[in-house]
Amino acid sequence: MRSPLRKLIVVAIQAFAASFALAQVGPANPATRPARAQQQVPVKDVVLFTSGVGYFEHFGTVQGNANAELSFKSAQINDILKSLLLEDMDGGKVSVVTYASQEPLERTLKSFEVDLNGNPPLAQILDQLRGSSVTASVAGGAPVSGQVLGVERKQRPAGEGKLVDVWVMNLLLGGGAIRPVDLEQVAEIKLDDPKLQQELVKALAAVAASRDQDKKPVTLRFNGQGQRRVRIGYVVEAPVWKASYRLVLSADAKNEDAGTAGRGDAEKDKGNEKGQNAQQGQAEQQKGDGGKLLGWAIVENQTDNDWEGVQLSLVSGRPISFIEDLYQPLYVPRPVVEPELYASLKPQTYAAGMEEERLGRKVAAAKTPQVLRQQSEAGQQGLFGGSAGGGERGRAIDATTSVQPIASGAKVGELFQYTVPDVSLPRQKSAMIPILSDDVRIRRLSIYNASVLDSNPLLGARLTNTTGKLLPYGPITVLDGGAYAGDANIDDLPSNQNSLLSYGIDQQVLVHSKEDQQETQIVTAKIVAGVMELTNKDQTTQTYVAQNKGKTGRTLMIEHSRHEGFRLVEPKSAAETTDSIYRFEQDLPAEKTLTLTVREEHISMEEIKILATESPALETYIKTGSIPQPVKDALTKVIQMKAAIVETQRQIQLDEQQITEVSQDQSRIRENMKTVAQNTDYYQKLLKKLDEQETTVEKLQADAKTMQQKQQQQQKQLEDYLAGLNVG
Repeated sequence: MRSPLRKLIVVAIQAFAASFALAQVGPANPATRPARAQQQVPVKDVVLFTSGVGYFEHFGTVQGNANAELSFKSAQINDILKSLLLEDMDGGKVSVVTYASQEPLERTLKSFEVDLNGNPPLAQILDQLRGSSVTASVAGGAPVSGQVLGVERKQRPAGEGKLVDVWVMNLLLGGGAIRPVDLEQVAEIKLDDPKLQQELVKALAAVAASRDQDKKPVTLRFNGQGQRRVRIGYVVEAPVWKASYRLVLSADAKNEDAGTAGRGDAEKDKGNEKGQNAQQGQAEQQKGDGGKLLGWAIVENQTDNDWEGVQLSLVSGRPISFIEDLYQPLYVPRPVVEPELYASLKPQTYAAGMEEERLGRKVAAAKTPQVLRQQSEAGQQGLFGGSAGGGERGRAIDATTSVQPIASGAKVGELFQYTVPDVSLPRQKSAMIPILSDDVRIRRLSIYNASVLDSNPLLGARLTNTTGKLLPYGPITVLDGGAYAGDANIDDLPSNQNSLLSYGIDQQVLVHSKEDQQETQIVTAKIVAGVMELTNKDQTTQTYVAQNKGKTGRTLMIEHSRHEGFRLVEPKSAAETTDSIYRFEQDLPAEKTLTLTVREEHISMEEIKILATESPALETYIKTGSIPQPVKDALTKVIQMKAAIVETQRQIQLDEQQITEVSQDQSRIRENMKTVAQNTDYYQKLLKKLDEQETTVEKLQADAKTMQQKQQQQQKQLEDYLAGLNVG
């Protein structure tokens, strides 16, 4: 069987073909055209989505050739043109759909002789009236009539050397004289041309109409004989329906310190009795307590139609919807070709021209959401079921026995739909509708996160959706022992999935989070081809100390922020892991203290080029206990070879230093010899000493050269040793 919405789509296509054929043939003879009656087709089905749109379907009867008129806001016309579906169910045909066109205001105003675009001042308006006859009433004088030559701006002294701008209208009088009229002195200006007066009035009416946001009528034409059933469907913007919940925690599993506000003395005594059996109650909490979940749908009728006995469907899902501007007339911009004038024309040659560009607009077809109304068995007795009871002062409201849900839930494709039959809601009114009443599984928790509150955990719970329905996003008011316990929020929660809730501060539990400790150590090392590869371990440690001062045991959940790139080593695993946190669960008995240490580590690799590393740094690695002994031995030998090279360099430096000192002394002796006669004994003494020093310099130079060769050999031996080294 085809769905009703699919039928509407088929009929809409047929109606389009029929209306197109009618347009081709032309209108019928007015004398033979049947009279059309105005018919009312009320809304009967409403489907609201959480994506901000709603599907509305009207159902009713028409007689003969009839019109059905619906009113919409101007902003809704685009949605109507995009999604309107029509069906004449008993042999009739859908004809033309008519609506008031919307011309762009700018284009409309340009069509008048007086262009009011951009809110022009009086001087600019008068400038547009050049050549037109006007009559100006001047203060303190007789009216002046003439043709407008133009408007000009002049400057007039304003005292203290200042000048101000004034506007002057120049009029051509009947006798050919030109008279300037100061616009500041004009009381009124009358247009003498009645046609021009009408143009100005029409332009002003167009401006006023552009501000009119009232309803726009859409007329639907149905052709046929006799009484027939018709359906009209469309998708328009609608307020998002919202969910609101009441979570009633199981009374026999509540904590003694959960609060007794709003209960009478008898209830308090019962709570004290249960507090004496706290340890037994704690064991049952670990398995999960029962709870009741009340669900309400908040809907608004922001349409211009009263809902009388409609079937309301609330869909939890977000079909893609958009607005396409179909209401605004579109015009294709065309190029403006300016004529060119030449003093003398010669034969011209023309290059191939580009084909004129066509500017089109692709209108995306939006599928109207196909909503299948599937209802589960009605009449179920759930959380809202039960007979009304008498009120007693001092007793908490029992929210679980007085209201029965009136909605049935069913899965529709990938979406979930709540269906409420026979809903009546006047226009511009809102309502809360009970849609859910089911048992759920609750596991109480105290949830600690240092970034949320550094001293106390939050009272919370793990809610498992055992309703068989999808729970849409919404706020939850938590009731514990009949008393208000706090508020929480849930995201969309599919069936059989769970969500953490927190609704208050657990003042009975104190948590101290010690400062995060960071430590880096070398785990091992190896040397390959002169490069030492170090394996480093970065470790971070966080310690939590929790103290339960209450009389009731807790399940404490600690949320610990994960360090990127680190792995968990203590404890070995977490109860739950997300992209950013670990969650650890610990039993915290009454009046006890527990300590949780969380340790994470990150292993990293580091490469060190031994040849370029100084010996003191290498000695540090030798003293590191985690480095293997073969690596230490190799580093020891490298340090010794580097020390030998350093010693050779020292000897070379000593030789070079002595050569410098002797050379300086030789320079002194040569200077002295210049002042002494060669045949004297002193000159001969200096000459002998100079000869001895020259012999010393030659010996030192030979030693330095030998040591340099030795250094080169030692350097090569070190490089060869490192290149062939492979230890670890």
